[in-house]
Amino acid sequence: MKVALVTGAAQGVGFATAKLFAKTGHHVVMTDLQNIEAQANSLMASGAKVTALSGDISSESFVLELAQKIASEHGAADILVNNAGISLIQSAEKTTIEQWQKIMAINLTGPFLLCREMGKQMLARGRGNIVNVASIAGLHGVIDRAAYNASKHGLIGLTRTLAAEWGGRGVRVNAVCPGWIKTEMDVADQGSGAYSDDDIVNRVPMARFAKPEDVATAIAFLAQDDSFINGASLPVDGGWVADASWDALRLKSREPARIP
Repeated sequence: MKVALVTGAAQGVGFATAKLFAKTGHHVVMTDLQNIEAQANSLMASGAKVTALSGDISSESFVLELAQKIASEHGAADILVNNAGISLIQSAEKTTIEQWQKIMAINLTGPFLLCREMGKQMLARGRGNIVNVASIAGLHGVIDRAAYNASKHGLIGLTRTLAAEWGGRGVRVNAVCPGWIKTEMDVADQGSGAYSDDDIVNRVPMARFAKPEDVATAIAFLAQDDSFINGASLPVDGGWVADASWDALRLKSREPARIP
């Protein structure tokens, strides 16, 4: 049975990804900063093999503990999904060093530590797949998110570097870059008054938010066996980064076509 390690698995994309891997017969190792026993139990109730461990992925000691547990019980993970992350909506000039360091610790240092430790195990076995959950904010700039944008740009850079270093040794490394998703984090961000549903729906060519399951499906696609995809940063955004139109033109394109 293949083993998939998913971070930030308590909710949103992480939980959707854990459910998908469980459904496809993987032993899922779930980790999150918050307690995840209830989520793990819900998957086990359907017959899934699950291991749950709560902790801080930006802590090297926790990552080492997690790596040791996986090594002793499974030898290595077959799949690592670096999904855990936090957001910050704050103008650059008002971003404190404490805020900057917290974002970098969770969004970039944690994934690096997990890639390093899980990667060692995968390299020793000569196979493995890593999928980092970045963002379209890692492909473009988004106002009032200097720390978040920088962390996601860094995660894409880490993805490309590890893909180059490890691809020839059997370990592929890719990233997904979601657009706006209807998750608990989105509810918190919208609650600050940063944007409305219409702001997102009107900007996305497919005219809706992403769902956690949309991203989970893309993660599973990149993590499948015998793929030649390595070092990719796959947008899962309904066409956001492909569309350079202005809003009025985009909205006009949604009108029913008039056939003479």
